[in-house]
Amino acid sequence: MNEMGNVNISEDVIVTISNIAANEIEGVAGVYSGIADALLEIFRGKKFNKGVSVILEEEKISVTIIIDVEYGRIIPEVAKKVQENVKNAIESMTEREVNEVNVHVHGVVIKSEKPEKHKAVSE
Repeated sequence: MNEMGNVNISEDVIVTISNIAANEIEGVAGVYSGIADALLEIFRGKKFNKGVSVILEEEKISVTIIIDVEYGRIIPEVAKKVQENVKNAIESMTEREVNEVNVHVHGVVIKSEKPEKHKAVSE
């Protein structure tokens, strides 16, 4: 609380920050959000959180994030960078301490290459 009142940051804000921060890391194919989990959460009346779980305890935050990694990447390195980026993003934007960032690698994805457009060569 400050002299003007309280500032409350919703769990959805932390989820969004975490999702964006994880996707910024090279080697992350995406934050995993399985359809079965999404449907289960929706039917239970919870908001679908796109592969990110957040626990807010007083001034500390714990995050669990599920990612897919691009094939050929060193998985522990990608996961560590995700942990660091998510922690830094949350702390800098909310001024609240992040207690832990747990990263679960759900799968490995082969990065699809976009075919190059060939230009016609004129003589």
